[in-house]
Amino acid sequence: MWEECGRELCQTWFCKMAAIELALEERVSLLYVLWRAEQQRKRRPRRTWVHQVLQAREQFGEFHHLLQELRLDDGRFQRYHRLSPGQFEDLLSRVGPRIARLDTNYRRSIPPAERLSVCLRFLATGDSFRTIAFSFRVGVSTVSQIIPQVATAIWDCLVDDFMAVPSTEDWRSIAEGFQERWNFPLCCGALDGKHVQTKAPPNSGSMFHNYKGTFSIVLLAVVDAEHRFRVIDVSKFSTAVLLSKTNL
Repeated sequence: MWEECGRELCQTWFCKMAAIELALEERVSLLYVLWRAEQQRKRRPRRTWVHQVLQAREQFGEFHHLLQELRLDDGRFQRYHRLSPGQFEDLLSRVGPRIARLDTNYRRSIPPAERLSVCLRFLATGDSFRTIAFSFRVGVSTVSQIIPQVATAIWDCLVDDFMAVPSTEDWRSIAEGFQERWNFPLCCGALDGKHVQTKAPPNSGSMFHNYKGTFSIVLLAVVDAEHRFRVIDVSKFSTAVLLSKTNL
């Protein structure tokens, strides 16, 4: 009797263990099938290389359609770009070689004038990349590449001519301007900082956190008596820390 009970218990235990192992195998198999399906979905080729809306960029895009009409009206062109047509062409002649891209066998590159227009429109309006992309009929990722590239090229090409580090004579001239216009002696510039709110970069911790409880980068600037920027510095530190670290 006791032997029969022992056999039944053993059989029952082995059956439960077999069921558990089978359920575990089914779960592993199901997870594997789901993983394979997800990998195949990610590897699925694009249905189109360039969307039909973007293919009509040269026919209906803002640069090729609206902007060409605005060139006939200097006032409207300047309100659109914050630059006159002459200033736009001058800037294009400076940065054009830096922002030009080569054509490929698959597609033609966006010309420098259009790339500059995309960047200036963003700087003039502050619109989102998606809004700019729809207006110019280009991809959002394309806009996200064009704007920093063109902005960097503008800075590199213009900094020496328009915001070079003041020399000793320049500082004296600035001090004379404060004395003559504002009756403020021995002043080489008006200095202040501005917190530009932004999203915290990944893995930055509290590096960009400020006393207002937000994340920001700090713009430190010096202007002369004519309200013109003469020196700027951008950093993640607070205004006080930035002032102690800057070359000013």
